[in-house]
Amino acid sequence: MSVAKPITQPINIRPHKLNRLHLVQRVLVYALLIAFGAVVALPFFWLVTTSLKAPGQLFKLPIQWIPDPFMWSNYPRATTYIPFFTYFGNTLYIAGFNVVANVISSSLVAYGFSRINWPGRNTVFIVLVSTLILPFAVTLIPTFIVFRNLGWIGTPNPLTFPALTANAFHVFLLRQFFMTIPQELSQAAKIDGASEFQIYWKLILPLAKPALAVVALFTFIGSWNDFLGPLIYLNKKETYTLSLGLYGFLTRSGNQWGLLMAAVTIMISPIIVLFFLAQRTFIEGITLTGIKG
Repeated sequence: MSVAKPITQPINIRPHKLNRLHLVQRVLVYALLIAFGAVVALPFFWLVTTSLKAPGQLFKLPIQWIPDPFMWSNYPRATTYIPFFTYFGNTLYIAGFNVVANVISSSLVAYGFSRINWPGRNTVFIVLVSTLILPFAVTLIPTFIVFRNLGWIGTPNPLTFPALTANAFHVFLLRQFFMTIPQELSQAAKIDGASEFQIYWKLILPLAKPALAVVALFTFIGSWNDFLGPLIYLNKKETYTLSLGLYGFLTRSGNQWGLLMAAVTIMISPIIVLFFLAQRTFIEGITLTGIKG
């Protein structure tokens, strides 16, 4: 007596159905991303269009999204209504100084916390990171008193020299990145007679370019857009930064909204250009800084 074998049929999933499902999923994802992108880009679009409007179109109802005509003259007028290029130079000096000083100081501190073994290293690092929870308002008055006693009020020194003392958050980022670099590289360099500073300068920093780019970009954006710091420490118009100098468009006789928007558009343009130029390096640095704890 023979036993009949069960008949098994392979499951046949049609390829075109899978392709169609995959296409629908991609369309939905891209539609969602475009919708979120449009919401994020709407304020920037309104900023640019407002900078090109005539005064009578600014508060027109219903809202006139597209200027008619385009007032391109708002941009040259914005740079002459206030000493724009003086403020631009002051802002560029402060941001450039902070970028260089903060990258060097933060990377040196991060190197000590990640590549050199010394007693109490982890405890001191925890204390350093704990300072991030301190609100700015808590240290505002003591810091102001220190700078006043140094005679720095009214000068850009309070906005630049603190960058020489490193930034706790940037030290954390760089330390995480430095710890992903194999210790064998440092040991091989020591065998060849390299000092700790030579290892830091010629070995670690070239390998840490993505993380350094992240720190540099964060520092530049923070210094470029800083308003509270200049408001507290700068009391002479010739030392104003752009964020503080934009108040010149708001007067008792009438607010120049179109010129203000044109000046703001010029102000944020370097940040946008810088981000797109360093986008790949920036994303790589953000991705790699949290790999190893």
